[in-house]
Amino acid sequence: MKFVQAQVFFAVLWKIASPDPTAVRELAHALDVSGTIAALLVNRGLADRASAQAFLQPRFEYLADPYLMRDLKKGVDRILLAIERQEKILIYGDYDVDGTTAVVILRKALEMMGALTSYQIPRRFVDGYGMKSEAVNQAARDGVKLIVSVDTGIKAFEAIETANSLGIDCIVTDHHLPEEHLPPALAVLNPKRPDCSYPDKNLCGVGVAFKLIQALFGKTGKERYLLSFLKIVAIGTVADVVPLVGENRVFVKIGLEGLQVPANFGLKSLIEICGLDSRAITSSDIGFRLAPRINAVGRMGGGGQVVELFASADEQRSRGLAQEMDRLNRERQLIEEQIIRLAQERMSAEPALARQWVIVLEGEGWHRGVIGIVATKVSEKYRRPVLVVSTENGVGYGSGRSPKGFNLLRALNDCSDLFDRFGGHSQAAGFQLPTRHIEELRRRLNEYVAQVVTEQDLEPVLEADLELRLSDVDEGLFQDVQKLAPFGPANPQPVFVARDLAVIAEPRVLKGKHLKFRVEQDGRALDVVGWHMAQRRLGDLASTRKISLAFALVSNAYQGIRSLQLVAKDIQPLQGRSD
Repeated sequence: MKFVQAQVFFAVLWKIASPDPTAVRELAHALDVSGTIAALLVNRGLADRASAQAFLQPRFEYLADPYLMRDLKKGVDRILLAIERQEKILIYGDYDVDGTTAVVILRKALEMMGALTSYQIPRRFVDGYGMKSEAVNQAARDGVKLIVSVDTGIKAFEAIETANSLGIDCIVTDHHLPEEHLPPALAVLNPKRPDCSYPDKNLCGVGVAFKLIQALFGKTGKERYLLSFLKIVAIGTVADVVPLVGENRVFVKIGLEGLQVPANFGLKSLIEICGLDSRAITSSDIGFRLAPRINAVGRMGGGGQVVELFASADEQRSRGLAQEMDRLNRERQLIEEQIIRLAQERMSAEPALARQWVIVLEGEGWHRGVIGIVATKVSEKYRRPVLVVSTENGVGYGSGRSPKGFNLLRALNDCSDLFDRFGGHSQAAGFQLPTRHIEELRRRLNEYVAQVVTEQDLEPVLEADLELRLSDVDEGLFQDVQKLAPFGPANPQPVFVARDLAVIAEPRVLKGKHLKFRVEQDGRALDVVGWHMAQRRLGDLASTRKISLAFALVSNAYQGIRSLQLVAKDIQPLQGRSD
């Protein structure tokens, strides 16, 4: 199969859902809701009354019994014994948002129960990923008798064997896919274990840690405190981009309500530094404002600042830590922009790269903390699997991202002999290899992908919920949409399509990259904003009078005045071009 020419801009295929009218009418009647809500629910596979009702009104009591998770009782009993004996407990977490928030909540919960705790978050560029034997040896020297891992540990065979040899018990709490055999820990809490009957397999690391806390507090009469933990659980859950259905939806829905009235000094400071202290916080705010600042700590080589922020009882110290996280995030953004510019220069200088099925870009000394973000942005632009590799002293440290529908981890597994190590998920992966293998990796990946992918597999598809007219867009529609929030994977923000709209105002470019314009239909006019669409769509809008628009509906507040606004997801120019 020949390589296809990668284009910077792609014609997007619109797929508009067509829910069964009878199912929509019956659900609307059963729930006493509008036909719009019913159609949106049916589109999400929630056509029966019970599941739809549970989705619309997520409640804490809908959470499953934590003891359905394999080994949970073993873990609870061992932790309670450690507290009774006043043994030192080490909490070991990952350096991303999921891992650090899991450390935060488990440490707080254990201390509320009287435990002697310490924690460790590995430094990305010093300790690497995962629990290592060196950390276990240090824990032994510190007198630790129990290690509880959060968001990591499912592959820490060597470290856990070292712990066993030193008389340290280990409890693994993780959500990553296990290998054929489990590590030799006292207890392994992971809903993805093949032998685990826990009903919700979509929990992230902080979610699994919360289930452990739920069981511990149930044993010690502290259940009344559980809701207060969901603010932090919500942040970690949204940041880890897990499906926002089932228990994750309950966590985030209740957690967002709590974030409106934070009591923790650190949380207050972080919300203020993000400019979110004067309005309702959404899942989008977590994903694009709160989480990046937390994540920047690990990406730039730290980790402990996050735990210290949420543990701080000093308002001034909390503010200082939040400011440091904000500074690290700005530094991360600058470095990211530099690497993206270098990647674009490479693509321009070597057009053949853009004609390959898999784009592999390498650079000497590229910051390892941001190459994953760079891979994401290049993949989104070229609709290709992308690997970005930072080379240092003959070693390549890489991150890969791929479009939906292509299993990147399976492709890397086909080249496993080239790596020192690799792992990840279907759309995101990390790896390490000798730099001398990079060219061979590029060749073999492209050969592999050419055999399993077609041009159609990489074509972008926009899935929309309903087609309507602008006269249908009002406050009632917005309120209906909000009943489905919080939005995220498996529950995306509803997308609507309106056709034959007149562009009635000259498009404006905002900050050099965004578009703002106004459309009208049936006497109804609304503003449209297109994020990062200036380069792609300005020419189309400047030369056409009519468009079809795929959009999400938001409420925009400016100077105390609230108005509805359309957020463009895609624009299709129609006939009737101007001179």
